[in-house]
Amino acid sequence: MHYGNLKKYDIANGEGVRVTLFVSGCTNHCKGCFQKETWDFDFGQIYDKKVEDEILEALNKPYIKGLTLLGGEPFEEENQKVLTRLLRRVKEELPQKDIWAYTGFILDQDLLKYGKRHYEVTDEMLSYIDVLVDGPFIEDKKDISLAFRGSKNQRIIDLKRTLQDERIHLYLE
Repeated sequence: MHYGNLKKYDIANGEGVRVTLFVSGCTNHCKGCFQKETWDFDFGQIYDKKVEDEILEALNKPYIKGLTLLGGEPFEEENQKVLTRLLRRVKEELPQKDIWAYTGFILDQDLLKYGKRHYEVTDEMLSYIDVLVDGPFIEDKKDISLAFRGSKNQRIIDLKRTLQDERIHLYLE
């Protein structure tokens, strides 16, 4: 897996001060995407144990609320195994930190069981995520006044409650 950027002090992609990993690779190709360079699976640098250790070290600060994954597309098959290992480690070593993830896929159509982007580790990956922002960026629905999302169709989902109740629970509404 490759990644395009690692931000250790981000306040735009989730609540509080966050560590944010921008992974590479995306097949959604949303019109108006603000990071087209991350569509390429080979964009940026190789993600390895050293980078993972750097992420955990950055997270282990009292003023850091949690980790955010975006991209590119974290839920591309090529990214899920590596990210699942990272999320598992975060929850084991720093269970007080929350995890947000952004995806251009739709949770209940693509990522849950029988979805077209559901793979062998998808359920485990989802189990570590507290908040999921789902849905493709749609340029015609762009709204810069929205918190933590770019277009009106995107949902901010309380993923823990959603997986427990097996129905969508919105996080901020």
